[in-house]
Amino acid sequence: MSEPTAVEDNVLVAEDIRKEFGGLVAVNNVSFAVPRGKVVSLIGPNGAGKTTFFNMLTGVYKPTAGRIMFLGTDVTGKPPHAITALGIGRTFQNIRLFQNMSAQENVMVGMHARMKANLFNSILRTPGVRKEEQQARERANELLDYSGLGRKGGETARNLPYGDQRRLEVARALATEPQLLLLDEPTAGMNPQESAEFTAFLYKLRDEQALTVLMIEHDMRVVMGVSDRVSVLDYGEKIAEGEPKDVQKNERVIEAYLGKAAVEDMKRQGLS
Repeated sequence: MSEPTAVEDNVLVAEDIRKEFGGLVAVNNVSFAVPRGKVVSLIGPNGAGKTTFFNMLTGVYKPTAGRIMFLGTDVTGKPPHAITALGIGRTFQNIRLFQNMSAQENVMVGMHARMKANLFNSILRTPGVRKEEQQARERANELLDYSGLGRKGGETARNLPYGDQRRLEVARALATEPQLLLLDEPTAGMNPQESAEFTAFLYKLRDEQALTVLMIEHDMRVVMGVSDRVSVLDYGEKIAEGEPKDVQKNERVIEAYLGKAAVEDMKRQGLS
């Protein structure tokens, strides 16, 4: 199962990425490419190194070794705000909203990297600042509406239902105007109906917004339903990659999730 090789076809390319914490190797020489306009899922058991990998892509961690290229630019070790400004947006495994701010204000925070007003003009409340602020509010309302939260802009984030808080995180990430959107377990804690609705939302993002999406997800119904490509990490190493139907049948993947005994049992039953 080969990965895309033409640089112009890939939004992001990670080459031999490694991350060590003391004597612990969390990610071990992983190479990875995200094709433009696709939904790519990164899966694996708990502790496989998925979120650590995300954190290196977004500048939270600096790789011990390797290189990360985004749209042809080397972003290895750049700080998070610089990577956001270049066009990578993300959500987090644990919801990180400003809980005491309104939904609209949370989305406006995501626009900070794109706003032009400086501190001096903001203090003076110049006409340019007021105009930009009004445009930001209008854009925030558009993103809330697009994300299914159109009537909830004035509600405090902590008062929103769990599924709506997840959507609000995505709306805030969209406010950064990303070309690559990273979603870290977006359906975690959702009930089946919420997961199905979020899967439809992912299709909408890809098809209507021309967004490239890289997602960590444990719900295999979501992964298999929406992904164009799946990569699998186990103990910090990439053990499989390809189309969902192929990865689903991969013995190393089954073993990573269910154990060697499960693979042997499936063989005996003629299921593998």
